[in-house]
Amino acid sequence: MERLNLKQYREMVSFILDYKKTHGKMPEHVMVKGYKISKKEYINMIERVNKFILEMGRNPRTVDIEPSPKEYLADYPEDDLDDDINL
Repeated sequence: MERLNLKQYREMVSFILDYKKTHGKMPEHVMVKGYKISKKEYINMIERVNKFILEMGRNPRTVDIEPSPKEYLADYPEDDLDDDINL
């Protein structure tokens, strides 16, 4: 499973919020349709969906579980991405 549809995403977020209310902390992982999503992954998903809603004014149809490699690269300044390795 690489992405969740909007219904699956909403159910996941609802579970996380209920868990936090009950236990006082967020779960280390959630299971969606037999797929284990880590805390780091679901926090990233929630942040990306919130950003999408703010920018586009609507909900996304699907939510990727893992961000694209382009999003990983956005975390690093361009200077750090130089080709310093000589093979």
